[in-house]
Amino acid sequence: MLESLFNPKRLEKGPWKMFFVGLLYASLSLLLTKLFFSKDVILSQFSGLVVVIFCVMFSLPFMYYIIKNEEKQDEEIEGLVHVWKVHKDAIFSLLWLFAGFVLAFSFWFIVLQDSNLLNAQIGTYCTINYPEEIGQCIEQYSFNGETSSATGSFVNSDRFFSILENNIYVMIFTLIFSLIFGAGAIFVLAWNASVIAGAIGIFTKYKISAIPLGFSRYMIHGFPEIAAYFITALAGGILGIGLLRNGLKNKRFVRVLENVVILLFISIIILIIAGLIEVYITPAIFN
Repeated sequence: MLESLFNPKRLEKGPWKMFFVGLLYASLSLLLTKLFFSKDVILSQFSGLVVVIFCVMFSLPFMYYIIKNEEKQDEEIEGLVHVWKVHKDAIFSLLWLFAGFVLAFSFWFIVLQDSNLLNAQIGTYCTINYPEEIGQCIEQYSFNGETSSATGSFVNSDRFFSILENNIYVMIFTLIFSLIFGAGAIFVLAWNASVIAGAIGIFTKYKISAIPLGFSRYMIHGFPEIAAYFITALAGGILGIGLLRNGLKNKRFVRVLENVVILLFISIIILIIAGLIEVYITPAIFN
């Protein structure tokens, strides 16, 4: 019933409205997980994944509509400029949705003071940043731990290529996932939003007043990075639907394929820019 309250067609024409949809979906995901699974001995261990699954369930109708609609338009246009004009509303809608996810996840994670709610996300953060002391990192960044003593350093050039390699891997996974199941890439995007929310909690030392600073710290490079994944998700969904609708030999599918290649090229360029921002610009501003 909840998905019936929002008309995807109307929301796509007002991309900023998706921010409030994201706030609602992410808030419900965390609150429902807290309400129904926090006291379950087994399922509470997987709360981080349950939160993402709820978020995906809420978002699937909009994601399915937007990919199906974008593919129809791709059959009629070609060229970089036209591709951007056709898809920009969809991309902005998804970015606003993502921003709502991140902000709501961050807020409720800190307010509820329950480390289990994003336990998998904190574990992912520790795996990326402190691979040699993951257990200590997870314990340290729980709500009972001291968040001020963490240390770690990277050589910028090594970190850039490591981040770029990881982001390209996520991009490929997003492409395959969205190709197999057009709207399925929302799982990757909801997961990334929740990981960033966990990182914001750690950066702010779980203080609500510091959420705007933490949000700014991660969104400087997060927005372009996620934009690349959204573009990739659109490309995969468009390719899959275009293949089913037209077949390999149809001229319309060739046009769709050309546009998909353009979208993937744009995604790679954006990921390179996002990696440079994350390694060289963000630390200079917030350290």
